[in-house]
Amino acid sequence: MRRAAAGTLVLIVGVAAARVVDADTAAHATTPTYTADARAARTGDGESPFVRRPPGGQGPRRAPAARPSPAVLTERHGAVAAEHPKAAEIGGEILRRGGNAVDAAIATAYAVCVLNASSCGIGGGGFMLIQDASGTVYALDYRETAPALAHRNLYRHDDTVLAELARRGPLAVAVPGEVAGLEAARVRFARLSRAELLAPAIALARDGFPIGAHLAAEIAGNAGALAGTPALARLFLRDDGSPRREGEPVQFPALAATLEAVAAAGADGFYRGSVAAAIAHTVDGSGGILTADDLAKYRPQWRTPLHVRYRGFEVFTMPPPSSGGVLLEMLNVLAHDDLAALGARSPAYLHLLAEAMKDGFADRARWYGDPAFTTVPVAQLTSDAYGRALRARIRPDAVLPPSRYGTAPDSGTTHVSVVDDGGMAVACTTTINTAFGAMVMDEESGVILNNEMDDFAIAPGVPNTFGLIGGEANAVAAGKRPLSSMTPVMARSGSPRAGEPPPELLAVGGSGGPLIISATLQTLLGLIDFGLDARAAVAAPRIHDQWEPARLGVEAGIDEGARAELARRGHDVRVMPFAGAVEAATHRDGRFDAAGDPRKSGGAVTR
Repeated sequence: MRRAAAGTLVLIVGVAAARVVDADTAAHATTPTYTADARAARTGDGESPFVRRPPGGQGPRRAPAARPSPAVLTERHGAVAAEHPKAAEIGGEILRRGGNAVDAAIATAYAVCVLNASSCGIGGGGFMLIQDASGTVYALDYRETAPALAHRNLYRHDDTVLAELARRGPLAVAVPGEVAGLEAARVRFARLSRAELLAPAIALARDGFPIGAHLAAEIAGNAGALAGTPALARLFLRDDGSPRREGEPVQFPALAATLEAVAAAGADGFYRGSVAAAIAHTVDGSGGILTADDLAKYRPQWRTPLHVRYRGFEVFTMPPPSSGGVLLEMLNVLAHDDLAALGARSPAYLHLLAEAMKDGFADRARWYGDPAFTTVPVAQLTSDAYGRALRARIRPDAVLPPSRYGTAPDSGTTHVSVVDDGGMAVACTTTINTAFGAMVMDEESGVILNNEMDDFAIAPGVPNTFGLIGGEANAVAAGKRPLSSMTPVMARSGSPRAGEPPPELLAVGGSGGPLIISATLQTLLGLIDFGLDARAAVAAPRIHDQWEPARLGVEAGIDEGARAELARRGHDVRVMPFAGAVEAATHRDGRFDAAGDPRKSGGAVTR
């Protein structure tokens, strides 16, 4: 089994008093238009007991050996955490040059999508949570969408469910949203030019860079599948078919040219003209349904952020089709206990945490989907009253039957965090889903395409790559956004003045499929309930329980005595070598702090 790859970016930049902006207000923001042919101008990672290995993978395997984040440089401009040290350095340099959190997030996101090309890229999509200098919080959805020719029976033939078609190959490809989303954020909030923000990524792709630990592990773990895709094999395998190793140089000249087209013409450089035509031709020519018209019609969406109070903090996250509401539901269950008194690694705390996770994932399976296609009762699911009701059902010494979690069941990833000194913050998560996405690459543009169609519920009771089961709310439909585990989060306390960081500001997010939710939750608890700094909170051992399958994954840092006690209470305890990768950036007591997850060789800088 192999963990899926998702890239995550979180940025925090000097934030002021928070105000949520609703989707109607946000919709008036300037968004990119797609009209010109700019081509001539020339732009999960790890293993988990919950993850199914897509065909062609070489698992099982362990995550790359953990490495400490680079030393943090203490200056006044802010903090950046990313899933590659070089990407974090690029974001820090943008802050030093006068860019704000959004500038740094965009430059870091483009850079990490080159450096960790197996995890994210402009062939994918994501979510971005932004807090501006006035304290207003914005939610930007640039999740991929199903092509216009998609339908609910796309992966069925008679009574047979063809699940693998949604996991690998051309039918797994959804309409990418990455470029449109980053451009929408840039137009509304950035200070620096598009060319300045893309220049570092273009240089990396054009001139090359040494393969990092994470990318090397993904190449080795997927060598068989890469060998079956000549375009990818030419980039990531040696002439004898063996995987390229850590430290070997790699270049992406075609991708550099596509990024140059985006730098010159914005979203038009990707969604119209010869880049779009080349991508559509590659997908259509191999049996997929993505068209140039699908690309031309893609638009990001400004949405209303979700918001709860937790232990004196205001906690903000993305609404559906993100799983941010699931994390808030879990917080509301946990809010009624003194977690610090229980102890961070005690069986009592871990049992309570696992039970809260089960409730959240059970409700995710039934209710969550694209709000344009289904009604998600997110206000009820994230209410304090519902959290109290769920907490009252938890037994202190035993698990419940699976049917008792959440509401009654229906019958039928890279992250970057940035904070700055000007009152802004960004938490941004992007992905192409599993490692190397659909294993489909357009060689002319250099774009590796996502396999986000696997995030739909392709049939009742049929799990996706991550073992997640969905319901009718997440069924396949043309133009629909699939439910996502990506959960960027911001939390703040105190009463700051406009244009200055608040007394406490936290930006957190992660990668790893459903592990994102549990890993982000536990990092947030470490920061708020247990008083840890960013690096300690990110590095602390984690657990994961997603309700189905009924297993409690624990990292090796959870001692054997605690594991035995959890098993006595009814948990099916499994040691997992990877529990997601989290990036966190904070501002506390006048100091910036940041941490990239050592589980994925992440990096962090403060400027």
